[in-house]
Amino acid sequence: MSTTTLPTALTAGTWTIDPSHTEASFTVRHAGISKVRGTVAVTSGTITVAEDLTLSGVTAALDPSTINTGDAGRDGHLKSADFFDLEKFGEWTFASTAVRADGEDYVVTGDLTINGVTKSVDLATEFGGAATDPFGNQRAGFSSSVTISRKEFGITWNAALEAGGVLVSDKVVINLEVSAIKAA
Repeated sequence: MSTTTLPTALTAGTWTIDPSHTEASFTVRHAGISKVRGTVAVTSGTITVAEDLTLSGVTAALDPSTINTGDAGRDGHLKSADFFDLEKFGEWTFASTAVRADGEDYVVTGDLTINGVTKSVDLATEFGGAATDPFGNQRAGFSSSVTISRKEFGITWNAALEAGGVLVSDKVVINLEVSAIKAA
């Protein structure tokens, strides 16, 4: 596959991310022995697909007030100044700066902003396919993942463990499942 060629099923144009069929999830190691998972709502976004793949782009916004780990107490702590400081910082954003093919998959490089800190990240991205839904919408699906250091985004709260180590790992794995609808 050429680094500039679109997948056969994907057509050029503007695609709007469908928040009701899109999910951002995260995984972080807790106490060095287990993993905690959670979700954050993707509230909006646009994927611009160009005939020349390298001219394509992605923007997205996420709402940290929607964090859900399945534990209300933990969710409240994550929303506090110890982690995401929702009183000071609002939405998180992603804006791509480059798109390239990587074998059968893609790498979407872009600026991720969390807690007012912007860092460049590489999203390993898989095109899941395209189809027309029962309502006549042309849809495309994508799966992406990236591992970040929460400390790089100014999220440093932690607690030492009696046996050594810390309560919350620095490494956070973010996974995205995206469904987008092609604009008419």
